[in-house]
This record gives sequence, structure tokens and C-alpha cells, in this order.
Amino acid sequence: MYGLYDKEGILRFVDSDKDACIAYAELFELGSTNYCLIHLANDAKKSKV
Repeated sequence: MYGLYDKEGILRFVDSDKDACIAYAELFELGSTNYCLIHLANDAKKSKV
């Protein structure tokens, strides 16, 4: 999962595809200096032992 945060730290978009996050930023004309793309850990399923 990837999260796209604006320069104020507000989460604007979440998707499993990095390119989709970048496309969202481009759609709203957010330059690369106005957002931060962070790889978020997926929820790992706990295995029963």
C-alpha cells in the first residue's frame, strides 16, 4: 500500500499501486515538492502455530 500525503501531512490518497498515487497527485496538479509518497505496510495475517 502507498499513501500520498500533502505538504501539511494530510493523507489525500491510498492505493496499492504507486503509479495510481502519482496519477492522483498529477490530477490535482500537486508538484513533487507538495506531496510525500510513503510505502505503508500491508496488514499481515497472523498465522496460527
